[in-house]
Amino acid sequence: MSLDVAVTTGGPALAQERRLLTAVPGPRSVELLARRTASVSAGVGGTLPVFIVAAGGGVLVDVDGNSLIDMGSGIAVTNVGNAAPRVVEAVQRQVAEFTHTCFMVTPYEGYVAVCEALNALTPGDHAKRSALFNSGAEAVENAVKIARAFTRRQAVVAFEHGYHGRTNLTMALTAKNMPYKHSFGPFAPEVYRVPLSYPYRDGLSGPEAAKRAIGRIDKEIGAENVAAIIIEPIAGEGGFIVPGEGFLPELVEYARANGIVFVADEIQTGFCRTGDWFACDHEGVVPDLITTAKGIAGGLPLAAVTGRAEMMDSVHVGGLGGTYGGNPVACAAALGAIEEMREHDLAAAAQRIGDVMIPRLRTIAERSGRLGEVRGRGAMVAVEVVVPGTCEPDAATTAAVARACHAEGVVVLTAGTDGNVLRFLPPLTMPEHLLVEALDIIERAFLAQ
Repeated sequence: MSLDVAVTTGGPALAQERRLLTAVPGPRSVELLARRTASVSAGVGGTLPVFIVAAGGGVLVDVDGNSLIDMGSGIAVTNVGNAAPRVVEAVQRQVAEFTHTCFMVTPYEGYVAVCEALNALTPGDHAKRSALFNSGAEAVENAVKIARAFTRRQAVVAFEHGYHGRTNLTMALTAKNMPYKHSFGPFAPEVYRVPLSYPYRDGLSGPEAAKRAIGRIDKEIGAENVAAIIIEPIAGEGGFIVPGEGFLPELVEYARANGIVFVADEIQTGFCRTGDWFACDHEGVVPDLITTAKGIAGGLPLAAVTGRAEMMDSVHVGGLGGTYGGNPVACAAALGAIEEMREHDLAAAAQRIGDVMIPRLRTIAERSGRLGEVRGRGAMVAVEVVVPGTCEPDAATTAAVARACHAEGVVVLTAGTDGNVLRFLPPLTMPEHLLVEALDIIERAFLAQ
């Protein structure tokens, strides 16, 4: 099955083409930007000030009629594409029935069905339970709560370059100061950071990097004090850093041997993004708890913690929950999105996207001399931009290339602790001709620097 055949099944009937009728942003977007500036907190950031009226397949259409190639998926949210048919149908049906009761007051089947699906889909064949929340950060906070309740310990180990959210506890877990932590402290205590496997920069194999991290835990924290080790199987905001093979399995083995809960933060990597249903599947890693959000519900806000039954059930009744957690409309969307992923084998679609992107980006690296590394898995791909002939991060060129792509109608995102990574997260419904056109524009932007 070709990539184009796989992806033309989802989204509204939008022409799958890049089309620029005005400058980007156009005049109507500029007008709306003025309204935004006058009404929205300046603390809310933005990547590209175009205002969208329709989206689907691999395009975003703005108020000026421009059709942009979407290489961001709303930060890995619209894996199934925008307005995927089963998501739309499920949401419309649920909205017409009821929009809210609060699952903790009067439950409904949709919440249970999502939990059943997550228990079946996530790694491992052990007995599992799930709990639903609103955002990835909320899921991470609750995973820590569960780990602490189960172990009766307090310390939590996170990793350099990690990103876990914007709440107080998840800011403590997040490694990057600006813009996520600056001026917002003090942060939650008993959070410790150890080195991540970063093959491009540390030169270590996965097992060697794991030994380094474990040594730090033993010496600086003490395994007997650690409730949880939390890690993104591929670091997201930190720059799509793919740990060396063997790093994650070594950490899991250490956690098991020391009664530590191993938490996989699959909020950005989950739901077919990396070419597997979950990034942990690549090395057969089975986490004790797994946090999910972003791609789970086709664009509606939903998140989850799924894990070993004895851990999930260790929390006292009433200790988990929230007014909107597992909202019935979001649950309907999730069930529709999972159907889309299964029917169209979007894990395989992600693999094909990676097969197109990674070789082409490596060619761009050879031609430009500015890409220190091309990395990623499936449709989660990034390039680390460096000063030519060195490994020095080059955030200025990264920003310039992003601006050039935006001006040409290609939505790209930056990332990385040093701001020198371009990350690509196309919808898994991206037609191949649009993907190739986006890569052409990305290449021209790099060669112009």
